[in-house]
Amino acid sequence: MRTSAFVYPWDVVGDPEAAERIAALGVQQVTLASAYHSTRALTPRHPRHRIVTAEHSAVLYPPDEQRWEGRELRPYPAGSWARGGVGVGAGVGAGDFDRDGGGDAFGTAARALAAAGLDVHTWVVLAHNSRLGAEHPATSVVNAYGDRYPWAPCIAQPAVRTYLVDLAAEAAVRPGAGGTELESLGWYGLAHLHAHDKIAGVPLGDAAQYLMSLCFCAHCRDGYAGLGADPADVAAAVRRALAPVFEGDAPGDAAGLPAIERLLGAELTALTLTWRTQTAGSLQERAVAAVRAAAAPGFQVLMHADPAPYRCGANAGVEPARVLAHADGLVLPCAGGPAAREAMLTPLAPHRREGTVLAANLTVVSGMGGSPGTLAEDAAHAAALGATELRLYHAGLASDADLRAVRSALA
Repeated sequence: MRTSAFVYPWDVVGDPEAAERIAALGVQQVTLASAYHSTRALTPRHPRHRIVTAEHSAVLYPPDEQRWEGRELRPYPAGSWARGGVGVGAGVGAGDFDRDGGGDAFGTAARALAAAGLDVHTWVVLAHNSRLGAEHPATSVVNAYGDRYPWAPCIAQPAVRTYLVDLAAEAAVRPGAGGTELESLGWYGLAHLHAHDKIAGVPLGDAAQYLMSLCFCAHCRDGYAGLGADPADVAAAVRRALAPVFEGDAPGDAAGLPAIERLLGAELTALTLTWRTQTAGSLQERAVAAVRAAAAPGFQVLMHADPAPYRCGANAGVEPARVLAHADGLVLPCAGGPAAREAMLTPLAPHRREGTVLAANLTVVSGMGGSPGTLAEDAAHAAALGATELRLYHAGLASDADLRAVRSALA
């Protein structure tokens, strides 16, 4: 099975051994971040640093000023952390960096990885951007209580949609890349690790997460109204449904669409899900089309996804038949054991066509709950369920022991 490892530019830039070390794992490809959200990342083998703090969502290459000139919503250039906050390292030319920022960290890393014989695909994070929400609060998802989620741009808003489509095209089609993986191309909701998170006091499963993730900004209110519902009544119904959960009188960790219907009722569940799937599906189609228009023939376009349409987050919920009519395939979160793999891969079997990529994303970082020691068995199980490729999360974050297990499994 074709296998790709996720990598950040700062894992490679300034480390002259990184590219060959990744190639020695036995992977054929790397999925290299070109647009990413804020994070704090460990770099356990880098010769110059151990922690990289990406302060805000940013593109890890120089954005096209002509494309973005005069536009209110535009990507943020990365700071020096895009290259690990280090100076010019061995084998890296001074022209690869601007004076203070990240310069073309993606390009520098991509060239090193390609020189090691690896195919490079871009990794593009889209509707997940806390800085955008902080500087343009009107763009954010607003829940039924009036709380804004600054990390979650509302994908129903025309300005947000235009920004995301243009960002997808620019960040996906970078020099040297043979394809892309689009993450967070759909609704983002409540589930998001934040600084010093304190939201675990009440267990919130699929049903409560869905209700807490419904948006009631002006555009979404208009959307509900267009489907025949009074948006104020929908918001009130959501609050009533969640009241027993927050009071501790109803289980908040129930999973699946039937659990949502038990809380909100079948009619309002169907109405809200119709609005959200229509909105997300049309955005996904536009973004894929924009990437194809910007790329050369044969450029592969995959999307990080979940086959349950009501799900939010990095692996956005999709309608499988609709998205697979446009994208070349999906990258699916398959960590968590056999049941998790079955839940991701089995629903997609009826919608595959010839050449469809179903990539099983397996975590190989032990410290993040991964199981590199069972990679061979997990990969075989995923293949039996229809997976055609593997994704390994994450070559830069894993320990040396984890990487040895990956090498052994892929051998």
